[in-house]
Formats: sequence, C-alpha cells, structure tokens
Amino acid sequence: MLKKLAKKVAGKLGYQISRKQQSVPKKVVENKFTMQKALERSVKRGTEVGTVIDVGASDGRWSKICQASFPEAHFLMVEAQKEHEEKLKIYADANEKVEYVIAAAGRENGEIYFDNSSLFGGLASETPLEEDHVVVPVVSLDSEVKKRNLPPPYLLKLDTHGFEIPILEGATEVIKQSSLIIIETYNFKLTKDSLRFYEMCAYMNDLGFSPVEMIDPMLRKHDDAFWQMDTFFIPSSHQMFQYNQYE
Repeated sequence: MLKKLAKKVAGKLGYQISRKQQSVPKKVVENKFTMQKALERSVKRGTEVGTVIDVGASDGRWSKICQASFPEAHFLMVEAQKEHEEKLKIYADANEKVEYVIAAAGRENGEIYFDNSSLFGGLASETPLEEDHVVVPVVSLDSEVKKRNLPPPYLLKLDTHGFEIPILEGATEVIKQSSLIIIETYNFKLTKDSLRFYEMCAYMNDLGFSPVEMIDPMLRKHDDAFWQMDTFFIPSSHQMFQYNQYE
C-alpha cells in the first residue's frame, strides 16, 4: 500500500521509482603465468640453484626478479651491450654474490658480430649482419663459469633472440649440472639457423631436458599471431615426470 502511494506521489512530481540494480562484483583472476610466479613454483618443487647465469641480462632487471626466489645463489650476468654496464655495475657492487661480464655468449671465446640497434633487443651472429652492427667480445659459458669458479647446480636463462644453439653448444658442462634452463622461445624463425619453440623442445629433449612451464605468451604487433613465450626446462629424469595424472 505504501509502495503504491509513494509511486503515485512520485509520478505526480515527475519521478519514477524503480528497484535498484545490485552490482555484481567482478571476479579477479590471478595471472599465474608470470616469471615471478613460475620461479616461485620452481622453489616449491625443490629446485636447487648454486649459480644463476643470466644471458642477455640487459640492465639486470630479470636477475633482480630471480634473486627474490633464490637469494642465496651466485649470479653471473652476461650482456653484450656496453650501454647497460653502468646499471649492471651498480647492481653488482651492491651484492657480494653478483658478477657481470660485458660480452656476448657463444661457442668459444673471441669476437662476434652484434646487432645492437635496440637497447633491449640485440642479436649475435657468427657472420656479418646485413644491417648496422658492431664487433663485441664473445665468451663460452663453460669457460666463464670455470674461470670464476661458480658453484653448481646452475640456473641458465637465455634471452638471446634466436642465437640459442651456439650458446648452448658453448655450455655443455654447465648444462650437465643445470637444474633449470629458461629459454625465450619463438613461434617464428628469427634467423635461418634459429629454432621455433617446438623445435627447441625437441633439441632440449636430446640434451635430457623437458618443458615444465610455459609463461608470458606474447602476440606480435603485426597480426596478433603468437610470437614468443618463456619456456622452463628441467631434467627429464625429474621425479615429477613419473606422475602422469591430472590430480
């Protein structure tokens, strides 16, 4: 009765009374497919790391993320572009177990061609590049780790834009003692010798490693096609691969 009276009075005054729509709270979905979350899961799996080898370290930002999960590990940052050295030095000077080398990583020590047209990109090549390039030092990871007496097990991370195979061929001893290898993998051939992500999985399988995480998928700007992701590889002998069920 009161509702009808209220509506009648409101109508005479030019208003309309209606039921207030209740807003439904939006469900926040946590993104579990990030580098930080994947590293945290690696810790939970019991991944032991004595030294993190960050190849394509740029200004050290990835190593800083990784250090939160493996605070007791040694760090070796390998970066070809001298423009990043100032920030790498600041980071290393503030952390007793952090070192860096300004060089590309490759099959053996010497010099190599490098396209440094992008400060956060870059590509090493054993042959001269068609575009503008510079000549930079190159080191094998095996020689660098041995020289610095860095302790295993190793976490090897490659952000190297298609130059992965020469680096892995120069890291045979490191790979034998690695507990985790993280590689930025691609859906397209960036160079004539680079591997696409499924080819990289087959290559790593031959080295005794299997994928356990695929994170941070990215679409390319050109056509929104799948472009790249970071793939986590652990030894195929790991006990978790003995369990083949979902739950």
